[in-house]
Amino acid sequence: MTYQIQIIGGGLAGSEAAWQLAEAGVKVRLSEMRGVEGTPAHHTDGLAELVCSNSFRSDDAESNAVGLLHAEMRALGSLVMAAADAHKVPAGSALAVDRDGFSAEVTARILAHPNIELVRERIDRLPASGLAIVATGPLTAAALAESIGAATGSDHLAFFDAIAPIVHRDSIDMDICWMASRWDKVGPEGDGKDYINCPMTKDEYLAFHQGLIDGEKTEFKDWEKDTPYFEGCMPIEVMAARGLDTLRYGPMKPVGLDDPRTGRWPHAVVQLRQDNKLGTLWNMVGFQTKLKHGEQVRLFRTIPGLEKAEFARLGGLHRNTFINSPELLDGQLRLRKAPHIRFAGQITGCEGYVESAAMGLLAGRFAAAEIQGGEMAPPPPATAFGALLGHITGGADARTYQPMNVNFGLFPPIEGKTKKKDRKALYTSRAREALSEWRAQSGQL
Repeated sequence: MTYQIQIIGGGLAGSEAAWQLAEAGVKVRLSEMRGVEGTPAHHTDGLAELVCSNSFRSDDAESNAVGLLHAEMRALGSLVMAAADAHKVPAGSALAVDRDGFSAEVTARILAHPNIELVRERIDRLPASGLAIVATGPLTAAALAESIGAATGSDHLAFFDAIAPIVHRDSIDMDICWMASRWDKVGPEGDGKDYINCPMTKDEYLAFHQGLIDGEKTEFKDWEKDTPYFEGCMPIEVMAARGLDTLRYGPMKPVGLDDPRTGRWPHAVVQLRQDNKLGTLWNMVGFQTKLKHGEQVRLFRTIPGLEKAEFARLGGLHRNTFINSPELLDGQLRLRKAPHIRFAGQITGCEGYVESAAMGLLAGRFAAAEIQGGEMAPPPPATAFGALLGHITGGADARTYQPMNVNFGLFPPIEGKTKKKDRKALYTSRAREALSEWRAQSGQL
């Protein structure tokens, strides 16, 4: 197929960009390395494989910035959101998916589209000419990363990201654990009992905490030692080292979880969230880790209810790559020094599945407009799309740029005096109006 644009990378951003372009009538070559060469974190060659959590986080569009981004993506015909909605699993008020079903859905729809050619190939250099979108994500292969560094004239930045273990459901002792969402909150596809909760007494927690501190960890290479972690995906043992009660105010928070055996909140709780549609696999929420595999099995089996746990996947650590986007990209995600190239997804420094896919969606629509002889106005800053785009392309300080999830702190402030409890609703109502006006004026229907 003769193509009009090449997309490098078949993750969430690349798949979403390809879909948006193809739906606009543009011929796309989608180049994906997996199938030829793997990565340290991926397990399959499926498009849009989820390598960390299976959660797209909150689906509440009324009071949560990422939920608002979900709604905006659905409004613009997002492939990623359509596949996520088709493969939901219970997760309280969050949107979580069966990761295999989700990836299979995205892959099948990409393969079936007449305007997309999927090619399994490794790209080692940025294209010298022709329109392209680079969406290689945080695990960009070394040769291409070097090419990006040469093209940008600056060293690329990096941080570590860790993935959480996944446990077989039938190996969990439900005589000790119980099903509940925090405060029994009912969310999409859920019933208020969406998480498996493993309770800990104070003594059990203290022993576990010490085990995290003392456990044997993955060694860093010399060139990796100064690389920072992303705060939103901090290894649990790094959190433990920050203080004795850090975990009890984080992933092991017991608040709102009544142990049915005692009628009280435990001292600490380990939560597991459903990871596939069948409910046979559950991931340990917030338990990203760089402990060595043998140490993980030994220590995590000291958690009440997980004494006989069988692990479908153990936690791991990988190095993520991203560019200094506020310095390098224009407001349409084009590389200033080579505007035939756009960047999208986590390589731009946005963090999270949804944010990555959202930037893929915008990159695809920006490119489609350009190919068709026009230019798409960026979405307004008052929208979740616009707030995130603005942060990536200039709103953040390039000197201290670090990965960021979408949040209301990126939005323009609400004018006038408002009560704190009303502020989120005002952000979301303003965003809906702004998105509606932008779609009508720019023809983005």
